[in-house]
Amino acid sequence: MSAKAAMRRNKTSIHRILSGDHKFVLNKVYENKLITEREYHNLKGIFKENVEGHVVELVDTIMEKGEDTCERFLRLLETDDEIKDTFPNLKTVQLSSRRQPTGLIHETCLMDNKDDEAPRAKKTKMDESYPVTSYPTGLCLILNNMNFEDGSTRRGTDKDAESLAEVFNWLGFRVLMCEDQTMLAMSSTLKCFSTLGDISELQQFSLKEWTTVGFVNLQQTLEHGDVFICCILTHGNKGIVYGTDKQPLSIKDITRTFRATDSSPLTAKPKVFLIQACQGVRNVQRGVIKRDLETDGESSVSVPEEADVLVAVATVEDYVSFRNTVNGSWFIQSLCQQLKEGCSRGDDIHSILQRVNSEVSQKEGNLDKPGQIKQMPEVHYTLTKKLILSGYHC
Repeated sequence: MSAKAAMRRNKTSIHRILSGDHKFVLNKVYENKLITEREYHNLKGIFKENVEGHVVELVDTIMEKGEDTCERFLRLLETDDEIKDTFPNLKTVQLSSRRQPTGLIHETCLMDNKDDEAPRAKKTKMDESYPVTSYPTGLCLILNNMNFEDGSTRRGTDKDAESLAEVFNWLGFRVLMCEDQTMLAMSSTLKCFSTLGDISELQQFSLKEWTTVGFVNLQQTLEHGDVFICCILTHGNKGIVYGTDKQPLSIKDITRTFRATDSSPLTAKPKVFLIQACQGVRNVQRGVIKRDLETDGESSVSVPEEADVLVAVATVEDYVSFRNTVNGSWFIQSLCQQLKEGCSRGDDIHSILQRVNSEVSQKEGNLDKPGQIKQMPEVHYTLTKKLILSGYHC
């Protein structure tokens, strides 16, 4: 019998016994390197679960990692003295897998295959998702343009930047921010982050990092993880965003800065661009602008170069987007709330953004005349797998 089959056969007993001290067994599993640091934090931070629910998640995680990990887990339960002292009832459970020697063929081999059929199917399903195991998860870059050279100010954008920093920090990212950049400075910053070849160049842009006390000057070196997030908060027009000098930067040029190459540290990794900016100057979707709203406009083995990219923009082309001068923009505030809720459930990013689209589309800019002021975000992507991010609740 395989180790997986032995665990499956004894799952109820294992759950019941290990529930006596689920934190102890979690720490033991982590100390013996049966789970990654990210998995440890995720399991430790589960909420809305009883004690046995924690153990169920741990055991399921072990089983999903394959036959060798299951074998090591069973051996740990059988041989570790502290575990045996803490859970004396384990001796009543037959944990040995008694695996058959390699190469032996017998008439019950089809039964053995059936035992392993469900885990293999689950693994195939898991393979459809991008691997997100690094800690930190990756870098989240926020380009936040508030003060423009013509004297105008995007009031409320500081609220958006703070909300994004909080949620992506919770998701395990290192969050960096550059403020009030010209078009050329934005372009240079993005090129630097695409390679991280010479981050000393970023010092001229006063790069800041989010901490428990807010944004502070960057002190540590940077490395890409498994996912890259880029949030751009500025004015815009059709297919472009503006620097503080009101010079345009093409959204296509932004994403193509991160296209796959043989040397790119982000090749085959998901790259997500979240853009709060108008995509038109005058067009408001069915209505006029309310007094306390402003517009974000100017008044395989090989990987395809442009694969693994997701771009979510606050509005469809030709239309303005809305930002409350106190509470932040409709799109970013909805996005942050849906990330908190959806990532806690294990939803993928596409499902979360669908809910953002739905929520924003239901907002009204003029409650006295429903349907007069509306906004419709837009998402397009070349992701080849599901992207699932997990929050840290500890």
